[in-house]
Amino acid sequence: MSFRVWTAEAPEWLEHWSSWPAREVWAHPGYAALYEDGATRALCAAWQADEGCVLYPLLLRDLRGEPFHVEASDTITPYGYGGPFFWGTAREAVAAAFWPAYDAWAAEQSIVSEFVRLALFDDELLPYPGEREQMLVNVVRDLEPDADALWMDVDHKVRKNVKKARRSGVRIEFDTQGARLDDFLRLYQHTLDRRDAPERYHFSRTFFEAIHARLPGQFVYVHALHDDRVVSSELALVSERNVYSFLGGTLSDAYELRPNDLLKYELILWSKAAGKSRFVLGGGYEPDDGIFRYKRSFAPRGLIPFFVGRRVLEPVLYRDLTESVGSPQKTGYFPLYRS
Repeated sequence: MSFRVWTAEAPEWLEHWSSWPAREVWAHPGYAALYEDGATRALCAAWQADEGCVLYPLLLRDLRGEPFHVEASDTITPYGYGGPFFWGTAREAVAAAFWPAYDAWAAEQSIVSEFVRLALFDDELLPYPGEREQMLVNVVRDLEPDADALWMDVDHKVRKNVKKARRSGVRIEFDTQGARLDDFLRLYQHTLDRRDAPERYHFSRTFFEAIHARLPGQFVYVHALHDDRVVSSELALVSERNVYSFLGGTLSDAYELRPNDLLKYELILWSKAAGKSRFVLGGGYEPDDGIFRYKRSFAPRGLIPFFVGRRVLEPVLYRDLTESVGSPQKTGYFPLYRS
């Protein structure tokens, strides 16, 4: 039995990930490394034993700089889905060994707190020892039914919109290389501006180029074209069993063509043809908002709760940090000292 912590550059991380049957893209070192900067390092806490294995990707954030000035760190999972991924035969036994080893390492690193965006499928995760809170509901399209059943299992308005897009001459193009990145970025920025999206969604061109370089075979762009112009575009991330809607955009003056309905539906069919089990559409910004209802129309019965995990590992330091930065700007934000 062994507990290890690896950096994204360590070949052991990729080897461990490659031995995992699910090979979730969220735990790939190339994905976690997308979020590194001067104060943030991508790490992976791992466990290897006959009874089971763990792969826990995280971002270690330095607290020595402004405004904290303490010799400490905290952790968060990379954007998307994460947590302590598990595969093997003895989940509870591995959890009983992994968490004490992890906590001992965290104490050595002076890790104050951790925030985890937990993966949707509990059978992929170790039990989490901290607080779990449901934040939203996500939409997951089961790909087991045949194509005719999938067609009938979307809302009537989706079928209507798909037919309209096809009649209007919209066609779909799949791109596994990023050849149309300029078109994607144009539509993505257009959508961010229209929605007045938070800063955390404003990814640079370099971010997407890094996906192309570090995650070959783990992504696909889907473009909807009308009169040879890309009017809707989406980037999806690809794991061994699942495909995840990630980022995208649509021209507002193309809405009447319904390109995104056709794009989503064709991506569902592409995922099924690729032998995947599920297509994850995600959720909205708020409970039951328009984005969530749109996604639900593609899988009306595929609703799965999305949880986050929180733990305070150094309570005294957590209290001191929170007091040092004054009143929190966002009620319920975790950790409070970063609000």
